Amino acid sequence: MDEAVVTKGLTKIYKEGSVEVTAVSSVDIELKEGEVVGLFGPSGSGKTTLLSLIGCILRATRGSLRIYGEEITALDEMRLPEIRKKFISFIFQGFNLFPALTAYENIKIVLKIKGITGGHAKERAEGLLTKVGLSDRMHFLPRDLSGGQKQRVAIARALATDSPIILADEPTGNLDFSNGRTVTEILKGLAKEQKRCVVICTHDNRIADVFDRILFMEDGQVARETKIW
Repeated sequence: MDEAVVTKGLTKIYKEGSVEVTAVSSVDIELKEGEVVGLFGPSGSGKTTLLSLIGCILRATRGSLRIYGEEITALDEMRLPEIRKKFISFIFQGFNLFPALTAYENIKIVLKIKGITGGHAKERAEGLLTKVGLSDRMHFLPRDLSGGQKQRVAIARALATDSPIILADEPTGNLDFSNGRTVTEILKGLAKEQKRCVVICTHDNRIADVFDRILFMEDGQVARETKIW
């Protein structure tokens, strides 16, 4: 498997007045195509910060981040949206759907940003929603969908970008076990069938068997790694 993400000494320090707070400290990891990696750890351990660094939402204080061989930490701030658009899709616990748009329209708006319109966009949006089991809900507004259904719309939207890296922050946090399992199995399928790199930040021990590897974070560092398969 090819390496999608490689970090060396990745560190993020926040300044709160005269006090420095190290959120992520000297993290060395390799994330590969076709694998599902879990980020586990207590609140404040640095999981979400590390996910945001990998996703180019935050910039590292020091260290190296390479995405498909491209050094990211040295890039100008103006280049980061381009990197995110090219490589990264996000799935959030809060779904982040447009409330006034149907499930179908939530997908189409992402396709429009990519320059895909007309019949091709219609076919792709319908196909993605069918893939996540929502063919009978595609014209429902988010308020008329369950939590599990909204999360599946969010997954379909992430798929619309064809990004090779999918970063999910607590995607099962608002879901019951059955819906949470469905969501994680969809993500695992994407990794295995389409060779995407999937990273899931979670507290949910119920889905541990979905992962190829689990990275346990403590005090901003990867304290240990467990291989599941």
